[in-house]
Amino acid sequence: MNHLRYRDDLETIQPNEERIAHEIVEHMGHTQLAAAGRHRHAHRDAHAKSHALLTGTLRVLDNLPDELAQGAFANAGEHEVVARLSSAPGDIRSDEVPAPRGFALKILGVEGERMPDHPDSTNQDLLMVNFPVLAFGTVARYQEMLGLLESQAERPAAVQRGVAATARAVEKGVERLGRTPSATLQGLARDYAHPLGETYHTQGALRYGDAVAKLSLAPVGAVAELTGRPIEPDFDSNADAIARHFRDAGADYELRVQLCTDLERMPIEDAAVLWDPALSPHRTVATLHLPPQDLSSPARRVHGDDHLSFSPFNGLAAHRPLGSIMRVRRLAYAQSSDLRHRLNAVAPAEPMSASDIPA
Repeated sequence: MNHLRYRDDLETIQPNEERIAHEIVEHMGHTQLAAAGRHRHAHRDAHAKSHALLTGTLRVLDNLPDELAQGAFANAGEHEVVARLSSAPGDIRSDEVPAPRGFALKILGVEGERMPDHPDSTNQDLLMVNFPVLAFGTVARYQEMLGLLESQAERPAAVQRGVAATARAVEKGVERLGRTPSATLQGLARDYAHPLGETYHTQGALRYGDAVAKLSLAPVGAVAELTGRPIEPDFDSNADAIARHFRDAGADYELRVQLCTDLERMPIEDAAVLWDPALSPHRTVATLHLPPQDLSSPARRVHGDDHLSFSPFNGLAAHRPLGSIMRVRRLAYAQSSDLRHRLNAVAPAEPMSASDIPA
């Protein structure tokens, strides 16, 4: 399989991108401030509601082929990790309203040339969501959809649940016809499946050494039996289900890489386009093990909510995010973190080891 070789000119700046990006970030800042006023406490402007903060180990596989042995995965071995599971909205809402779930992974002690955003960090952050594409794949479409997303979020919970249920029915009908549901439909057709059984995706592309790739995290072993298994929704049903699982059991995942092989059919600049596995399969580069652990500690929850930050631009230059959605995230994540820490009067924390996470 011949993959696309990374070049600095692969990205294409979109028309009016700088203006649109700053307007989006300004809008997100106002929304974050409004939520902080309601709660008397600042949260992230996206993925505000945390379900778990976990520690574990990532093992980079031995004898990876050259095209996969890149960046953080160039050398076989183990790294400690910190993981945060969350829901996508930028406010604290009941889990009775289904929402996309997030899996933010911080790989500790990664060596190599770094992106300039976090020069003092030695970690690699990977941020993933539980479906592979974005309904708004460019900054222009994201700006167009901001109003729709906010109006949907402001509807009563019963209405939001009804929209999701209708979308799921339509999605199944589309699949029965042998067609792939649109990114918008997939985003609306959210359900109450157990978050530990989901597969998570970077959605946007990133540099992968001398290649371009998207990454995914897929459950394996016993935790894969949770895939599609519903949980009874209530306000904190996601956090409760995860905590119950980790009281007695761990969870294992495979971290997989999908290399770009065709820039036309696997675009960098439009994150709404699914990269067809028939063009390039998802290939395992590392395994993630999260052992049983107690998630009830208030100190751990506060550390994850208030002190820790995750950003796709905290990492190696070899894994620089690509595309207009990723470029606007560079501004958005920096603003969100700064505002959250400043309003809560706490210092940001970047762990050097898993022992820095409160038990």
